[in-house]
Amino acid sequence: MKQLPFLVLGVLFGVVMVKSEAMSWYRIQEMFRFHSFHMYGIIGVAVTLGTAGVYLIKRLGLRDYRANPIVFYPKEKSVFRYVLGGTLFGLGWALSGACPGPVVVNIGYGYLSFLIVFAFALLGTFVYGLIKNYLPH
Repeated sequence: MKQLPFLVLGVLFGVVMVKSEAMSWYRIQEMFRFHSFHMYGIIGVAVTLGTAGVYLIKRLGLRDYRANPIVFYPKEKSVFRYVLGGTLFGLGWALSGACPGPVVVNIGYGYLSFLIVFAFALLGTFVYGLIKNYLPH
């Protein structure tokens, strides 16, 4: 029963993704071909809301759902790792037609071919867990 709010938020996220067409492979393709501003607008709103959310978390000292403090650790200023990570993320996004959030939405919407993308996302996460101690952080 404690997980119910998270289930409701997940369903609402899925509805927003479908209604905004952010889970559409065609919209993502338009973005990568620079044919439409639609997805850039959605991403811009997400970045703005995320920035405002982090500001409020820091300013108000908000806590997570278990009442633990939310801590933001300083990041290194290494540009190469961000370029490499962003390139790999972008390649995966362009090849699969979805970033991680909409993958699950697409499966729920009935596009079962995204089960393959989901399986490889899990595999990538597992491999990262195996090699993370050998990577620069």
